[in-house]
Amino acid sequence: MSLQRLLAALVFVSTIAHPALAQNVTDSHLQRIAAAKAVRVCIWPDYYSITYRNPRTQQLTGVDIDMANELGKDLGVGVQFVDSSFAKLIEDVTQDHCDVAMFAIGVTPLRAEKLRFTKPHLASDIFAITTKSNRRIKGWDDIDKSGTVVAVAKGTLHEPVMKSKLKAAQLLVLDTPFAREQEVQSGRADVFITDYPYSQRFLANAEWARLVSPPGEYHVTPYAYAIKPGDDIWHARLERFVADIKRDGRLLASAKQHGLSLIVAH
Repeated sequence: MSLQRLLAALVFVSTIAHPALAQNVTDSHLQRIAAAKAVRVCIWPDYYSITYRNPRTQQLTGVDIDMANELGKDLGVGVQFVDSSFAKLIEDVTQDHCDVAMFAIGVTPLRAEKLRFTKPHLASDIFAITTKSNRRIKGWDDIDKSGTVVAVAKGTLHEPVMKSKLKAAQLLVLDTPFAREQEVQSGRADVFITDYPYSQRFLANAEWARLVSPPGEYHVTPYAYAIKPGDDIWHARLERFVADIKRDGRLLASAKQHGLSLIVAH
């Protein structure tokens, strides 16, 4: 059923059975999407294997680029990508700069207070990146020690997690992921904290980078899609989409293509 027909059916049924719901249907993001014939998707274009824009070709790739395009197909509309970031996430979603944010957003208590999430489609533990020449960090247990400097990017889920986890090391909060990486490469910080997808970018492209993995589960975070609170109809449609891509294999196929099959949520 096309998006336009679905909306018409919802309005008809709700008007007869639940008159108060009819206004909710017409106010839903689905109504705007149908009228515009496009769904606006917030992305962070520096998220390797998730929503990554190649600086040379400007082509967007990643599992959530694939899934956003699948969402557009399912809705029968085009996809308009809107550049965002973790620092701007809440503002962009709540101020209606996009209909949905799709860039593997970690579900944290702070974000859950401001945003509404779908069920998770991915889940990742935390990892660290250091330099191959760093003599202080041999393993995970060397990170939280006096004198160690741990860099995180402001606005990411790693900021509050590491604030609560670190007891002896110094936490350095930087404005951008790039600044975080520069601090480690220069030796001013010992490690920066990231997740599985982003760590793969460094293992593949930075000759200086070395992965430090926790010996066991450290802090696994579910990743989901985020919308503005309310709008039950739009949220229900996205929940159905997430269930569909898990069941029919589209999510797993894309995750395998981008090297993320290990973190697909079931």
